[in-house]
Amino acid sequence: MSFHSYRFRSVWSADLPPDEAFDVLADLGGYPHWWPEVRHARRIAEDAAELRCRSLLPYDLVFQTWHNAREPRTGLLKADLVGDLEGTASWRVQPSGTGSRLVYDQEVTVRKPLLRGLSPVARPLLKANHELMMRSGQRGLRAYVAGFRAARRR
Repeated sequence: MSFHSYRFRSVWSADLPPDEAFDVLADLGGYPHWWPEVRHARRIAEDAAELRCRSLLPYDLVFQTWHNAREPRTGLLKADLVGDLEGTASWRVQPSGTGSRLVYDQEVTVRKPLLRGLSPVARPLLKANHELMMRSGQRGLRAYVAGFRAARRR
């Protein structure tokens, strides 16, 4: 794997049935509603969006993403990414107790020139930045779900 390529895996839990968790994750344009580091989403098609992401480090990543697999029955969502990041990302949504287990896998190559230049020396920092973004995303999803549940009870 080159200095410019990254492979990540995160495992989350959600207090949502798998079908509802799947719907939230499938809505690419809705990510800014619950994931703070997804600063902007511009829907470009039903299953495609341009996302602008920024975590702790002072740079934005802008990329287009679209589903190439959307299988509610098996819980698989897979998307291609093109832009500052190129590669694939996927979610696997599985039942877990009364909620869901969400497994996120990402394999990307960095195309943003600034990050390509920094990758050989800043790789650990870039990986830590990604980890912080993922933790924040899980917290955001949990808060979103809690708000969703509270609104349902009214």
